[in-house]
Amino acid sequence: MNRYPAWKYILVAVVILIGLLFTIPNFYGESPAVQVSATKATVKADANLLKKVEATLKLADIKFNGIFLDVNGVKVRFESPEEQLKAKDKLIASLGKDYTVALNLLSQTPNWLLAIGAKPMYLGLDLRGGVHFLLQVDMKAALDKAAESSVGDFRTTLRREKINYFGISRDGQKVEVKFESADELEKAQKILSKDYSDLTFNSSVNGKEQLLTAGIGEATKRKIQEFALKQNLQTLHNRINELGVAEPIVQQQGFDRIVVQLPGVQDTAKAKEILGRTATLEIRMVDEERKDFATLEAAEKGQVPFGDELYKNRDGQPILVKKNVVLTGDRITDAGPGVNQQTGRSVVNVTLDGRGAGIFKNVTRDNVGKRMAILLIEKNSTEVITAPVINEEIGGGHVQISGMDNAQEATDISLLLRAGALAAPMEIIEERTVGPSMGVENIKRGEHSTMWGFAAIATMMIIYYVVFGGVSVLALGINLLLLVALLSMLQATLTLPGLAAITWANAWRFYSSKKIVPK
Repeated sequence: MNRYPAWKYILVAVVILIGLLFTIPNFYGESPAVQVSATKATVKADANLLKKVEATLKLADIKFNGIFLDVNGVKVRFESPEEQLKAKDKLIASLGKDYTVALNLLSQTPNWLLAIGAKPMYLGLDLRGGVHFLLQVDMKAALDKAAESSVGDFRTTLRREKINYFGISRDGQKVEVKFESADELEKAQKILSKDYSDLTFNSSVNGKEQLLTAGIGEATKRKIQEFALKQNLQTLHNRINELGVAEPIVQQQGFDRIVVQLPGVQDTAKAKEILGRTATLEIRMVDEERKDFATLEAAEKGQVPFGDELYKNRDGQPILVKKNVVLTGDRITDAGPGVNQQTGRSVVNVTLDGRGAGIFKNVTRDNVGKRMAILLIEKNSTEVITAPVINEEIGGGHVQISGMDNAQEATDISLLLRAGALAAPMEIIEERTVGPSMGVENIKRGEHSTMWGFAAIATMMIIYYVVFGGVSVLALGINLLLLVALLSMLQATLTLPGLAAITWANAWRFYSSKKIVPK
């Protein structure tokens, strides 16, 4: 006669079945693969790219086990690393610079298991292989960049207030403004110290020149450096998502260093490219005085007028823009896709911070009737995404960027602008690559240690406790099954120390069982 009601036995059976289903995916392993993704936001990874990749591989007689399209791009599975490397070379030659081809590893879990949410655990760097980087953030460059930004801000403020000066320059992390009279200096200091309270101002005399020097205080320096580190962390998070890496580790180490671990990434060069990739926005004025055909034709041949730079718009037409940058992406606090209510076209709605809103208002007020170019800078490539005519003064800090081809492009550019550029340059000071073969070897060692440890414990318990020992071994086996299933459900990351911990836990349970199992 059963000691417990039937529903308890049914519940135990259901729990064990669920545990088994969620444990199984961990035994399928991973297959070598390549991932094809767009290099620029204006290029899409879509069904046409899928067909092109498939046709290229078939033409090159490279066998593959599967090909599919997801949010990260086109992914192709292969039987062996040799086929994977051949495919990478062929795809790079066929697709050109608009797409990046990265080596990767993909789970071989069947679709029916994935459909019920059963996925394998993530494997750490020591088990799966991958790359480890330690990056040093150049904090001096972050402070220099902040000082350089103040030069343009001071110039705009002094012109707005109609204060006479005859020179603004930067000396390291200090900005010097030269005046002819002490009265002008005093007026400027009063206004600038009010608008830029995070800076410290000092006046001095150098011969006939009246100098106003603005410096960055210690508290402000710390704030700038902390922001630079946080901004770089966020940018790196956004960038490495393009690699399709499961459970990447991006974390701060110390005051000015960042650790990046990318499990499963086999292509170190691709990983470096992603880490250094940035995208930002610049707003400049179009040179309206030099827009005739002859000047543009000469500029395309290398004779660019002084003070201008030559770029092309989305239609491939040349356009001359002034070198002086009105506003940069550093002033953007938010960006999101939208639709123009009048035209129905996709746009990007950008929100500027307080200082950026003031600069934009002044520029649009002073240049009504002229064209303003909005440039997207990504991977050292600059593109004029739109160059609208300024019809009226624009205040409030809300800017609408038109010229998007579709809603997806507006979404992509919004993401790029929110991610922003690196707030300060970084240098890789340590690099380690853990090969997949080493990861496989670690997994085998971990599996063997767990298996032989469990077998030793089972043998000792059966010899020591006979029938009760067999029951205890069964309970330990179910416990191990449920532990792996729970880790898989939580999508936890399993590392080599984690495997050792599982073995140790079984040994501890054997020790504990001696107190509860009768002889």
